Amino acid sequence: MKDQAARIRTGTTEPHPPPSGLDPRISVDLDHLRRLEAQAKRISFLPRQPSGSVLNGRHASRLRGRGLNFEELRDYLPSDDIRSIDWKVTARTGTPHVRVYTEERDRPTLIVVDQRMSMFFGSQLNMKSVTAAECAALAAFRIFDQGDRVGGIVFGDRDLAEIRPARSRHALTAFLTALADANSLLHADAPTVDPIPMNRVLASVARMAPRNHLVLVFSDFDIVDDLTERLIAGISRHNDLILGLVNDPFSQELPGGHRIVVSDGTLQAEIDTGNQKTHRALSDLASGRLAQILDWQRRFGVPVLPLSADEDSVTQMRRLMGLAGTRR
Repeated sequence: MKDQAARIRTGTTEPHPPPSGLDPRISVDLDHLRRLEAQAKRISFLPRQPSGSVLNGRHASRLRGRGLNFEELRDYLPSDDIRSIDWKVTARTGTPHVRVYTEERDRPTLIVVDQRMSMFFGSQLNMKSVTAAECAALAAFRIFDQGDRVGGIVFGDRDLAEIRPARSRHALTAFLTALADANSLLHADAPTVDPIPMNRVLASVARMAPRNHLVLVFSDFDIVDDLTERLIAGISRHNDLILGLVNDPFSQELPGGHRIVVSDGTLQAEIDTGNQKTHRALSDLASGRLAQILDWQRRFGVPVLPLSADEDSVTQMRRLMGLAGTRR
């Protein structure tokens, strides 16, 4: 597995042939992710957003956009903005001077995708892992098309692959390959292991994106705690952070009167959702996690994309970006 993770990081993994009868609602391969490129054209992660976009300033903090690079110091011209005058140089030389900046041509983006077993669940359309993979691929294609550097972190229960942001098709392919490989490891007979904690992943994000990055995290945020909150606050303080919260309607509206068998791959238990106490405890757990993530949006100005596994990924991404002609 270590050799595979190393190949993923360097982008040298060979594409796996899709298994016979592959259902794209359950599992995705590299070809499936590549086919999303044409559908990512209208999505934008630039600071200027449509009025209905969740990234618009009316709904959340505005994206900072690319940074500025110092280019030159020159004499003041009548058409210059007086706010650009460098008063120290002006005082030293006796003539007005202005500092000239140019916008960065590209900006590093880190796309973080959760492919742990907690994401291998879906009650209506897709597995949450598929929705996360498709939305991450759409974001990667669009950001690359904008001229920015693309990289990411893809993590499952055992492996974590890091792809450094780069302005190259090779880096984009390495990210998509890591995503497809991690998704292919999710199946009903997968061995039971202690999953990589979200806090370890966020610590890697803080190391790879110290400042001025665009960071997108696609996850169900299965287990979070006070440390998770501190890491989110730290990352958002120096970067533009967007959280893609992936949910399934089953967890939000848990049906009653059913007996559900759950398993960790070794042990299994039966849950009676007809029991009011059990039903209330499970509902409180799901709603509490959602409330905590939404509280981060309020406190830290972190935009949250509410993604659902029961809706087509392209449709909901366009809708969340405020594009016309989308349902819901």
